[in-house]
Amino acid sequence: MRFNRLLLSATLVVVSLVIQVSVLARLHLPGAVPDLVLLTVLALAMVYGHVGGALIGFAAGLLADLAPPADHAAGRYALVLCVIGYLAGLARPENGQLKSATGPMAVVVAAAVGSTLLYAGVGALVGDTAARHVGLGSLLFTAALYDLLLAPFVVPGLMALARRSEGSPLGDSNGAKASDVSSGWLASGTGLRIGSQRGHRVKAARARVARAGRIKGVKRL
Repeated sequence: MRFNRLLLSATLVVVSLVIQVSVLARLHLPGAVPDLVLLTVLALAMVYGHVGGALIGFAAGLLADLAPPADHAAGRYALVLCVIGYLAGLARPENGQLKSATGPMAVVVAAAVGSTLLYAGVGALVGDTAARHVGLGSLLFTAALYDLLLAPFVVPGLMALARRSEGSPLGDSNGAKASDVSSGWLASGTGLRIGSQRGHRVKAARARVARAGRIKGVKRL
């Protein structure tokens, strides 16, 4: 991985882990906890591909294993996020741009359910049966729900940031469209109507009218 990828990935993973431990874990929501670290790994994997996603997932999972108040065996969540990051990287958009929120949202739901099942399965192998006492069905539902609600506010922005850090023509040309992608995610994922899109359309229409007026004036002269 290049240095800019490594620096950005490390920064985002550390920040997401700090927010995860200090804020989200203290909300005491029923069932699972919104997994910001998982969403960060998904966003980076869908930009950097399956190899980068696996490496970032392993590193992020290992940090989560070692960060207090972790009470499970080290390496358990690293394995889970390594697999999830690899699979999410295989779902990377071909042109690096999100055309619709449907695909990435499906990836988020699949990752939330898959990571919970994989984590519980690895725990069963090492003798950790905590998931049975909490209720696996409740964990699956709440994990998918919380991550799906949080994803529109996290994933598109991190993907746009990762593309810009690449310094590639693709990232620069799509940089101006990042806000449109984020707005599409918010509108599709939460039902909110984003006013920025209307503002851009009105400005574009006014510019076309003004340009047409200038052209007509030149022809009359």
